[in-house]
Order: sequence, then C-alpha cells, then structure tokens
Amino acid sequence: MHLNLTRPICFFDLETTGTNIAKDRIVEISILKVHPNGTSESKTWLVNPGMQIPDDIIAIHGISNEKVANEPSFAVLSKEIYGMIKDCDLGGFNSDRFDIPLLVEEMLRAEVDFDMKNMVSIDVQTIFHKMEKRTLGAAYKFYCDKELTDAHSAEADTNATYEVLLSQLDRYPELENNVKKLAEFSTHRQFADFAGFLGYDEDGIEIFSFGKHKGKKILDVLEKEPGYFGWMLNADFPLYTKKVLTQIKLSQLNNKLG
Repeated sequence: MHLNLTRPICFFDLETTGTNIAKDRIVEISILKVHPNGTSESKTWLVNPGMQIPDDIIAIHGISNEKVANEPSFAVLSKEIYGMIKDCDLGGFNSDRFDIPLLVEEMLRAEVDFDMKNMVSIDVQTIFHKMEKRTLGAAYKFYCDKELTDAHSAEADTNATYEVLLSQLDRYPELENNVKKLAEFSTHRQFADFAGFLGYDEDGIEIFSFGKHKGKKILDVLEKEPGYFGWMLNADFPLYTKKVLTQIKLSQLNNKLG
C-alpha cells in the first residue's frame, strides 16, 4: 500500500517538557517527510527547551536536562524545521490535540508565522480509536504485527505512526486513500483554534467554546463586551488562540470600514 498524495506529507512526533500546550516546550522533534512519488526523508533534532525537564517526564522519554544542555533552542532550529514542513500536510499520533498545537506555539514564539489554513492533518490515533480504540504500541502490534520496542523515542514513534497508517489503509477498504478524506475522518470536533477555546456553530460561525460566553458568537461578544478581547490577549491562552481571535477581530473592523 502506498499513500495517495498530491503533495508531501510530514509525519512528526514531539517529546516535550510536559503536556501544557501554552507553557511546555519541545525537547525532541522527529519528522518523516513522504513525497508523492513515494520517496521519503527524515530528520530528528534534540532541542534545548530553556527550562528544566521534570524528573517524571524524563522517566517517560529518557531525555535528561544534561542531554539537551548544549543543543540549540527551538528558535535557532525553527527556520530549518519550518522549511521542511512548509507547503506540506501533517500526520501524527494524537497530533491534532497535542503535537500540532504545541509545535505552532513554538513556531509563534520563534516569530515564524506558521498557519494551518492551507494544510490538512491526519491524526492516526483518531482513525485507530474509531476502528480499534488502543494505544500506539497496541496499534503497531495489531496492524503491523511488530513490537514497538523503543516507545517514547520520537523517531521510533514517528516511523511506527506512518507504518500504522499504511496498514490501516490496507485493512479498511472503506478508508479512502486521500489525504483530505483521511484528515476529515481523523478529525475530532472542529475548532477554530487548536486548543478548543474557539469553535464553530452549525452554520460555520465562530463561537466561544468555554466560559461565560460558551456557545455565543465571537463577533457578537466582542461587539457587546469589547474588553473581553483585551482580557483574552493578556490572559494565559495559547498564542495561536490569540492569533485566531485577533484575525476574527480584524475581520470585524474591516467589515465596519468596508
């Protein structure tokens, strides 16, 4: 089975200092770039996160503070990483809810204007959970009949994720070998941002997905309570959430001027 591609797709995995998208940092990133002609290239970077890696996190992925002490920061690596994934679609395991949001946060902190508007993403975990409901190690054993012996190594997890997707396409004829269709199938509830603070109603209008304005149209809230915009920009929300909110606010201003 070959993945039917119209442009490259980058499968990637992150090892991090924790699971807080707004506050935690990347310590390792591995990317497997697959081209439409079937060729591939891969690269793995260790990253100095600029903060202490907690002991309980080190116990999971084995990357110590000493190991990354002399490695470059993400800001230094950002342009090289962005150059590899630019104009590509993305794939990963639990990537829609964790890896992509955290990667975008790191890109924005590095002042790389990363945006997903022209990209789609395939979350192999979602396909797996919809079909079998297991973990990556179990998925690898179930679909590929292999043991994932180096779990929580970014490179091993990345390659296993790609192999699992190919095996899923072999196993489930109802899955269309098309990146956009796979992205749609592997997507959870649609949100305007990655962290799930900004969503859509049934008409595709942006709404707040949390707090006192949950379910209300964002433009209506910003019109009636303009201070809410400033509060969100100054509060501890992810940078990408703030970016999307700002874009919505600017569209409101542009419509008024027009």
